[in-house]
Amino acid sequence: MKRTFFALVLAAAACGVFAQQYKWVDENGKVRYGDLPPAGVQATPLKPPPPGAATPAPEVKKDTARASTPGQGAGKRQEDAQKERETQARAEQDAQIKRENCARAQEVLRTMESGQRISRTDSKGERYYLDDAQIAQETAKARESVQQWCK
Repeated sequence: MKRTFFALVLAAAACGVFAQQYKWVDENGKVRYGDLPPAGVQATPLKPPPPGAATPAPEVKKDTARASTPGQGAGKRQEDAQKERETQARAEQDAQIKRENCARAQEVLRTMESGQRISRTDSKGERYYLDDAQIAQETAKARESVQQWCK
């Protein structure tokens, strides 16, 4: 009894596989396919696929495949979050460097504008004092640095 039922199931499945397929255009102008066309339409019979030939799986784009798999989608979100954190860290580091450079430039400008005698050391290790022209030149450079770093 079980063998007879199994044989009937296989036969029914085989009939569906070998059924004739048709192609037709419906009243809306869309191309339709099926094993039984509606009455009153011009249907074209299609060739059945050769026996044993498997239909190739449709190609899926990489982005679509990545988004369709939940685990990979989570990995993509984690990658994006990691990149965002790195970008944020770089921005914070750049802002910190800018604040430090601004503070240094302001300190140099205060020193130049203080009116005190300013000395430097030459390559021989000897101290020399800046004259008024050199102080004015250094003050102008310090103001440019403040404008650059303290925006």
